[in-house]
Amino acid sequence: MNGFLGFAVKIISGFNTMAIVWLLSFFAFDQSFWLSSGLAIGGGVAGYWIASMLWNWRLLKKHQLTRGEYKYIQKNLREAKPKIHRLQKTLFSIRDIPTLKQRFELTKITRKIYSMTKREPRRFFQGERFFFTHLDSAVELTEKYAFLSSQPKKNWEIQESLSETRRTLKELTEYIEEDLYHMLSDDMEELNFELDVARHSMKMLKETKLETKAGDYHER
Repeated sequence: MNGFLGFAVKIISGFNTMAIVWLLSFFAFDQSFWLSSGLAIGGGVAGYWIASMLWNWRLLKKHQLTRGEYKYIQKNLREAKPKIHRLQKTLFSIRDIPTLKQRFELTKITRKIYSMTKREPRRFFQGERFFFTHLDSAVELTEKYAFLSSQPKKNWEIQESLSETRRTLKELTEYIEEDLYHMLSDDMEELNFELDVARHSMKMLKETKLETKAGDYHER
């Protein structure tokens, strides 16, 4: 959504600048139609470029990132997107009722981590284990499991391999859950702090009310 909004702002800025330059050149400075059009195109490009610079500066300031950090995060998000798509496609292709809940949870958590990082890029640094290790492992294991489980006849070795893969995927899902909780750790600390402040404020308010009531009682 932010990407589309940014693109729209840049395009509108470019068109507005182009229109203003053309009108000024043609009417105010009495230039020819073609010269005015050429100047307008140049102005539109300049307007788009300036809007792009301002938008990027605003984005970096909002997320407290350097240009290099932002490019690095976006690069890793672009690489993660097809992996998550592969993972989801594979998980939905598996016809195994006992692992349905586990597969649903894995899908939900991976999508949550990706969307949260897309929305707030700075969280990427708290979720590096997911993007660099756990996501790749999840894709490889699920594809292996899907391939083996799709075999029409399964001997003892295949059954054993499927059982081992199920156990490993369960452990991996727990690790990915920990990745999500780690990414939310700052939010939980802030929430706990706000709760402590609220409790302290309510306690002070109750004590003030009791003191006021006690003072009124003694006056009577």
